[in-house]
Amino acid sequence: MVLLLWTLCLVTAQPAAATAFPLATCLVRAAPGMTAPALFKTPERFDCTTPQRRFGPGDFWVLSQPLPAAQLRGTSARIGSIWMTRITLYVRYADGAIRHVGVTPKTAHEILNLGAVLSQPLPRHDAPPVRLLWHVEGATNLRGVILQPVLADHGEAATTEIVRGALYGAFAGMAIALIVYNLALWGALRQSFQPIYCLLVLCLLAYVSTSSGAAGQVFTGLDNNDRQRLNILFLAASASTALLFARSFFERAVFSGWVRPLSSAVMVGLVGMAGLWVMLAPRAIHVLDTCMSIAYLGFIGVVAIILWRAWRVRSNYLWLFALAWGAPIVMSGLRIASSFGMVEPSLLVDNSTVIAMAIEALLSSTAIAYRILLLSRERDAAREQEIAARLLADTDPLTGLLNRRAFLARAIGRPGEQTLLIADIDHFKRVNETIGHDGGDEVLRAFARALRSALPTDTLIARIGGEEFAILVDASTSVSPCAIRDRVRGQSMPYDITVTASIGTCTGPLLHDADWKTLYRDADRALFEAKAAGRDRSRSAVSLVSAA
Repeated sequence: MVLLLWTLCLVTAQPAAATAFPLATCLVRAAPGMTAPALFKTPERFDCTTPQRRFGPGDFWVLSQPLPAAQLRGTSARIGSIWMTRITLYVRYADGAIRHVGVTPKTAHEILNLGAVLSQPLPRHDAPPVRLLWHVEGATNLRGVILQPVLADHGEAATTEIVRGALYGAFAGMAIALIVYNLALWGALRQSFQPIYCLLVLCLLAYVSTSSGAAGQVFTGLDNNDRQRLNILFLAASASTALLFARSFFERAVFSGWVRPLSSAVMVGLVGMAGLWVMLAPRAIHVLDTCMSIAYLGFIGVVAIILWRAWRVRSNYLWLFALAWGAPIVMSGLRIASSFGMVEPSLLVDNSTVIAMAIEALLSSTAIAYRILLLSRERDAAREQEIAARLLADTDPLTGLLNRRAFLARAIGRPGEQTLLIADIDHFKRVNETIGHDGGDEVLRAFARALRSALPTDTLIARIGGEEFAILVDASTSVSPCAIRDRVRGQSMPYDITVTASIGTCTGPLLHDADWKTLYRDADRALFEAKAAGRDRSRSAVSLVSAA
């Protein structure tokens, strides 16, 4: 961005350089019988006060002021690219000789420089040039017949070309980098606004290539008038794609109701008017150009409505879009004012469009990065909620242990022999009657803590009934039921009561649901035997393997 701003300053400063002389011009509408020698001798026939655009379309002769006394080596006459059928440049030299050179839209690429400037070298002659005369045929005269004529030497022209090349090259490099970056992100994130943003930047890149004249230099067979047609089309496509990008990026509430069809109408209007301009020009071109300007006024209006609606719904992206669209809106306003004759065409207006587009593309990319940040936060929050919900679904809310469903989901299918222990709190009904249900709940929590502290960390522990708990470990893991009972007796309980437990164990495979039913039945029978023997005891069922 710094490079773009720096090069813009250099571009706009070029006409004031010591080796470039802006030329004042006078105009007369062409008439039969007019010749260059006669017009050079009668400069009073030319109108030097009426703005050129007021003459309308047609054929014209344009006379320069007398050329400066300073002699330039390898001099060129530079003018802005215009719609025409032919331009013939006549040069009068100090010895009275007149030489001429012509260009048509088909041959314009030979003298087309960056910035859409036609730089015509003056014919070689021994005497210095004293005055220039252009014969412009088929001029549409949208902005003028001869735009910003400058007399410059080849050194100054080369410097300007390098500076403008840096400007447009920086924009092109930035645009390509943004496209590649966002396509790579789209491959991972699959957000709908990302390919639309890439299309937007691609349209901006195409517009800059045509408006700068780079397309004419690369595609030498491209008619200069056709290049201007493409320029109009790509600019409308860029504006329409910007609205489409906003629709896919903002929250749905921003485009709810009438705003969405209004934005669609503006997009259709822009592209439709551009299509008519491309197909019908140069016929009724002034009417078409006015309609295009009105369409862009509609674009500015709908952007203002979108930003207002975003403010109303408190959009998270309002401030970024306000910054991103600020520069393009200002520059669009200047271009529209120029099309209505309220602002004179200038290099500043023409080239600052590129800067405005660069700002829009960069800040829109920043908005995308911000959107991705919010999406990642939303995803993380959703993931945390999912984990919390899963924990709630899998966990007994009182003890924090696994519930029966989660225990079975993790237990069934474990390879190898498994040892199942069923632990049951002795006389738990009496505990509830003695210290109340709240106290009983606290006993259950304390009992769960005792189990956790007495068993390895990878042990599956679950509360599968009111006061019944299941413990599952690999058969190769040494787990002592006596140690568990000792830990339970030593656990601090409410009101300093002593709590004991009975445990039944069984070992066997646990690959299928039927294995679980068999294993649980035998462990439960062992638990019953422990309670029948006086409680606070443990018993083991006959191993299913040995029984087999």
